[in-house]
Formats: sequence, C-alpha cells, structure tokens
Amino acid sequence: MSYPIPTHYASLDVALQDDAWDALIVISDSDTGIHPQLDTLFADYQAVDARFNQHTLLLAAPSLSCKRIIHAPCGDLSNDVDDVRRIYDAARDGADMAKQAGATRILIMTSVNNSDDAYMYADEVAYLGACQALWQPLEAREVIGEEKTEPVVAIGLISERNVDTDWLSALEAGRRVARDLCGTEPERMAPPGFADYCATAFAGSAVSVEIIEDNQTILNDYPLLHAVARASVPVKRHNARVIKLEYCGEGEVERTLFFAGKGITFDTGGADLKVGGHMAGMSRDKGGAAAVAGLMKTLAEYQPKGIRVVAMLGAVRNSIGSEAFVPDEIITGHAGQRVRIGNTDAEGRLVLADLLSHLREEAVNAVNPEIFSVATLTGHAAIAFGPYTALVENGPALSRDTATHLVAAGEKWADPAEQSRSRREDFDFVKPRTQADDVLSSNNAPSVGTVRGHQFPMAFLAIASGLDQHGNNSDKPLPYTHVDIAGSGVEKGDWQHGKPTAAPVVAFAARYFLR
Repeated sequence: MSYPIPTHYASLDVALQDDAWDALIVISDSDTGIHPQLDTLFADYQAVDARFNQHTLLLAAPSLSCKRIIHAPCGDLSNDVDDVRRIYDAARDGADMAKQAGATRILIMTSVNNSDDAYMYADEVAYLGACQALWQPLEAREVIGEEKTEPVVAIGLISERNVDTDWLSALEAGRRVARDLCGTEPERMAPPGFADYCATAFAGSAVSVEIIEDNQTILNDYPLLHAVARASVPVKRHNARVIKLEYCGEGEVERTLFFAGKGITFDTGGADLKVGGHMAGMSRDKGGAAAVAGLMKTLAEYQPKGIRVVAMLGAVRNSIGSEAFVPDEIITGHAGQRVRIGNTDAEGRLVLADLLSHLREEAVNAVNPEIFSVATLTGHAAIAFGPYTALVENGPALSRDTATHLVAAGEKWADPAEQSRSRREDFDFVKPRTQADDVLSSNNAPSVGTVRGHQFPMAFLAIASGLDQHGNNSDKPLPYTHVDIAGSGVEKGDWQHGKPTAAPVVAFAARYFLR
C-alpha cells in the first residue's frame, strides 16, 4: 500500500534547489506577495488570461527547476462561512491537474493572508486534500497497477512552520485503509475479504487483530448481528465476520476509547427490499467499520502514548433469501434486551447494538472510557446536515463536551461535524408496544421521512446495548456518542460513484492522538 510520502521544506528557495520535483502547486487567496519569482510569473500570466484567480490553471515555468506551476486559488477567506476546506479543495483540484499534466513529485505551497486559528493547519490540510484527489480504487490498483493509477509518489510541503510529516503520513495511511475498505466492490470486500484486508493491514503492527468467523459463535454471542447475516449463511463467501482491533500505547493508560463500526458489505434491505434503484451504492454501507479500521491504522503508524483503543467491526452482508430475518421478529440481543424488528432495512443498528454491548462490558472497568459507534446509518443525517458528520451524544458524553471537542478538531483539519442531541422523544419512539418486547428497532418508513430520523436510532442503540443503564445518574456513567457519516462518508453524497472521504478519521485522530 503506497501513497505520496510527505516532505517538509522551510522555504520555496530551499525546495527548488532539489530538482527532483516536477510541479509546484501554489494555493493562495492573493496573486501578489507570495514570492518574488512567482509574483512576476503570475503578473505576466494574468495580463493574458482573465481566468487567473478564478480557476485552477497550469503555467509553464521554464525558469524554475520544477518547470510547472499550478495556481490553485482558494478565494477570499474573510467571509464568515469560509473554513479550511477552501484550502483542502484547492489542493485537491491542483493535485488532480498536476497528475493529469504528468507530474509525479509535487511541491505544495500555501500562502493565505488569514491568520485565524481556523487556518493554523492549512499546510497539513493541503496535503490531505491532495491525497484525496490522488487515491484510486483498490480494484483499479490491483488490475492496472499502482504505478499507472497513482503515479504521484511524493509531496513536498513548503512552510515556515514545523510540519510533522510523521503525523501526516500516519493520517494518510489511515485514510487510505478507510477508503479502500469503504470503496471496494461487494464481492472483493465481502465479509471474509474485509477481514482479510484488516489482517494484512495490521500484520506486524502495534494493533492486534482477532477475527471471529465461526457461525455458531456469532449466533451465540452476537445474536442481533447474526440475524442480519442469516440469509448470507448458506453462501460461504458472504459469511459474517466480527473483527476486534486493539491498541495500547506505551506508558500508563490515561484514556480508553471504544469503537463499534457498522460494516454492512452490501445492503439489499433484506426482506424490506430496496427498490427503485436504491440498492446501487450499498456496497459502501460498510463505511463506518472502514473508518474505524482507518483510525486504527493511524494509531498503528503514529503510536501515541498513554491511550488504549479497542475497536469491534461487524462485517455482514444483509442478503435476501428464504433465511432472511423479517419484520415483527423478536430477537434477544447480547445485552438481554428483546428487540422487535420494525424494518429489516434498519439493519446496521442491530449489528452495532451487539458490538456496543460487548464494548460496554469492557468499558465498565476501563480507565477514563469513551464509547463511539460509527456508521452510515441514516439518510436523515445527510438530509439534516448535508456533508457533515452527525454526532449524537448521551448524557455523560454531553457533560464532558465530547461532540464540542470533536467539532473543534474537525474544523481545523477539514473534517467537519455537527452536534446533535438525544431527546426524550427519541426514547419514546422506540419504546415497546407490548410486554413481549423491550425495544422497537425502527418504524417502517424511510428515515428521511421520519421526524428525528437520525436521532432516535441512537436511543435504540443505547437501550439494545445496555448503555442506557450508564447515564449521568448511574453508579458508572459511560460517555457514548453515536457518529452518523451517511452525509460525510463519500464526496458529494454520491454513494454509488462518489470517492470515499475517510470521514471522520482525521477529526478523531486530531482530537485524541495528536501529540
């Protein structure tokens, strides 16, 4: 697995002394005051092309060792609604143009006049934006070869600041794992393939891997997850996997994080079959588990001290067939709660509930625990928040400002999120209708047409996993935040063709791992 390795230069003059670079991307909110040589080149070009400062443009630069300059304007950054994603987008566009022009080793220089803290990591964000543009699907790399699909092998960052290239390399390693797992087609990345990829990605690393594949064990220990997988059991290549990843940094543990990741490798909707073209793109319904695996890869590479992280990923195919689970079934989950199935297309929360229940048991005795579920769970999150990750907290998480800190980190690192709230109406929505069950998994309408359609699933998860017994008034409060990436997981919300974004790997890593 390769990606452009970052290098840091303190100035453009120093960088250009190395003639190995064959393109320079200049990201700026101005056309002057950047560098004497560049100012002259830009003035000459602007005199003959009115598009300058309006579009990303390629300029010949025979006087410079790199020979090519891509000017990628980020626009005026003084507006209230602007953020560092302007830099990210400009770098993405510039890197794409540099690749098309034949460049293989790219310098990036960011020059913006806004000194606000929101742009303090503009240079690093530019690297991440460029890497987003340069990543290509795993299937293409395997068939065509990485040297052809991803010819750019290095990125040099020009900054007067000290840029931690080890941190950036660890971030991109994690984002690449997340994109590969999310973006690969459903047969190549069926549950066994998903598990195999994880085993390979973490082989010999600081992250341990445990894979559960025995059907009876999954039935006994993860009964809700197994119900989703039931129709796939007769097809061996689609059989479910539960993957446990664990990292423990050097020194005394000061914080423990627990992650449950939804890994639906393909979602037919089950007995509540997706129709009208809505099944296309559902190989990306594993984006939550993919993101968690990516976060663990960043841990494996960066190895921060004093933190322990446990992740459980449920890799399951929600198939349709004679063995499929159906609405009105009552299934007792790992936490002992009797779950009435409301709709089989609300399958991800069943997978997460059992994973969370196992993590809850570990978290009770852990040092300073925080629990998260990460999933492409509801279309409602995308409707409510557009391209932003939705964060829905329980009481203990709200008390310690979990979402507030994650939002702040995401703002600085171009991985934005928005805070949501768990309310009494959400718990009322899933309360049992009879004495035969303890909780309802969902209603039978699409989340986009349901009031509080992305908040009430968190209430279900809290009840079905037993986390509702660990609120602020309990003997052992456990902070729990549900993370819905249905709107942020792919570019432009296009789940069939959009490139995976690896959200929220960067926000979480910046919040919890950055030294």
